[in-house]
Amino acid sequence: MDSPTITAAPGTPPCGPPTSDDGGWVVTRYADVVSVLTDPRCVVPPAEGAPEGGLAWLRASVSRFSPPDRHAARRAVGVAALDTLDPSELRAAAERLTGRIVDRAATGERVDVTGDLARRVPLAVLAERLGLADPAAAVTEVTAVAAAYHPGAGPAAVRRADRAVAALQAMSPPAPAEVTANRLGLLVQAADATAGLIVAAVRHGLAAPDGLGTDALLAEVLRLDPPVRVTRRVAADALSLDGQPVRAGERLLLRFDAANRDPAAFAEPNRFRAGRAGAALTFGAGPRGCPGQRHALALAAGVVGVLRRRCRPAGPAPDDQTTRLEVILR
Repeated sequence: MDSPTITAAPGTPPCGPPTSDDGGWVVTRYADVVSVLTDPRCVVPPAEGAPEGGLAWLRASVSRFSPPDRHAARRAVGVAALDTLDPSELRAAAERLTGRIVDRAATGERVDVTGDLARRVPLAVLAERLGLADPAAAVTEVTAVAAAYHPGAGPAAVRRADRAVAALQAMSPPAPAEVTANRLGLLVQAADATAGLIVAAVRHGLAAPDGLGTDALLAEVLRLDPPVRVTRRVAADALSLDGQPVRAGERLLLRFDAANRDPAAFAEPNRFRAGRAGAALTFGAGPRGCPGQRHALALAAGVVGVLRRRCRPAGPAPDDQTTRLEVILR
């Protein structure tokens, strides 16, 4: 079977030189995105400080939204927590939980990949190993926080997230507030991104060559249909990007979805490359690259591997694009 082509999602821009757009820049080429991610003059817009408790406090306390002078220390908290987790064990735990959920479905019964598995299994496994008292309840609360984590959420979503942060604090093992925040940040960062990767891998994996292993499948789906399509930076100082003058204070919108298909970086920019690990930028690069890449891929592989072995498509996807599978005997 030939390696399938995955077309770019609607709205994905073509690769090209940086373009000015409403007071900022859109960056689409692989090399330019890497240049921004690794340039200390290109910083993440920091969150404003807030009293302990609630969504604003969480965002102001995690490394993801920290200014440069506080980022390294906060990131070290998350890295230390991840260092206690064995990706192989996470994968095995995700396989076991996925298998139990599939086992409860009779042959021919439909399984909702998004709701039953992609949003549930990775968070439940990770929450248990991070010491939360009620991992199953934590899944619901983390999902509520993730829905309002980035700027632009509506007031109702923020209120739900505020209540969820308080509930997650109460479930967390005793620790200084900043430590708790950054451990919870690991769960929130994993929520939508890992779920999106699993859903996309199941959707595309059913058409992938039989010889394409689950690890290689995930690496290529991460590149060709990334769950995180964009990230943002701000120029703290004036700089030059591919010869274009970027002024201090200008915004930089980095398009992972375009850079991951850059023909200058990938010989087959729209196709699976079986047998070779992907070089997707979806987990970032440089000092703010995601420290949990191996862990997220292990959790996703545990879920996807079971579904590739034990399920089949349940017919055309409905309008909401929810992925549903039927359990089959293997």
